[in-house]
Amino acid sequence: MRYFCTYFDVRYALRGLTLYRSLSRHCPAFRLWVLCMDDETHVLLSGLGLPNLTAVPLAGLEAWDPELAGVKPRRQRVEYYFTCTPSLPRFILAQHPEVELLTYLDADLFFFDSPESVFDEIGSASVAIIGHRFPPQLRAFERFGIYNVGWVSFRRDEAAAECLGWWRERCLEWCHDRCEEGRFADQKYLDDWPRRFKNVAVLRHQGANVAPWNVMAQRLDGTGDRVLVDGTPLVFFHFHGFRRLGRWLYDTNLGTYGARASATVRRRIYGPYVQDLASTATEVERRTGRRPVDAPARHAPARWRWGRRWPRIERSVRRVGVVFGVAKGLALGRLVVLPRGGTA
Repeated sequence: MRYFCTYFDVRYALRGLTLYRSLSRHCPAFRLWVLCMDDETHVLLSGLGLPNLTAVPLAGLEAWDPELAGVKPRRQRVEYYFTCTPSLPRFILAQHPEVELLTYLDADLFFFDSPESVFDEIGSASVAIIGHRFPPQLRAFERFGIYNVGWVSFRRDEAAAECLGWWRERCLEWCHDRCEEGRFADQKYLDDWPRRFKNVAVLRHQGANVAPWNVMAQRLDGTGDRVLVDGTPLVFFHFHGFRRLGRWLYDTNLGTYGARASATVRRRIYGPYVQDLASTATEVERRTGRRPVDAPARHAPARWRWGRRWPRIERSVRRVGVVFGVAKGLALGRLVVLPRGGTA
């Protein structure tokens, strides 16, 4: 049995449920705890009654960890979510003595193969973390963290408890959505774990945590029903920043890192993910009568100051800018056109 936890709010519920479905296909014996960051999410998950998924109300975690709730007024919404990250596995390990190894997953992961090869690499380690594996030209991004919080595992032992407790204390002290004095959110704290704590494994699996920031540095090939990453089966992809722009148009977020979507990436990675997002949304709507949001909310762009004076000119300029931006994104392989069926 493999044990996982994650968290999301109603804006990210479709992503989280799609993660759950991918786990169901590739990890038959598992349990996933979901910290519901709002009441809507808890109602949704409780109503779906999904096997192997346990919905945890935020109020339950806050009652168990009142110090966590105490910092909530001083954090923006996403910052409070980050602050909750180390408290969630501590809560689950305390409540469920049957859990020997617990893995936190970001909700925008998607499994293409069994995670057993990753667990084989973890072996008897107390803590397991995974690097961003930025290519040389992107090393500046390490200011956000050498390691990625997308996958973090903790064993029920003294070394892991010490690490998890230290991480929680640091996040309670400072956990903001900005780089400051060598810190960034909940993530930058991981940088010195291999030196600070005992028995920490740094995962090297080439097929784990492939993401927009490292996909360009690896050779991806499609063979049969698998994607190979430098000859190793792709286990999970991190769809960080992925969002829907229109009916068939999607922003892969590859442009942030100067990458483009090859035919393999488009058809064998993003295509199946879009297909699964759509089928998950359809299933949720069938069972609840409501279709979930299928893209994280984004801040609306600020209006130009002169827009009130010349609204028609502003709208025209915006339209030209949007058309140009879409054309450029498609040409550079950073935006992709994917029908609901998921191929392109």
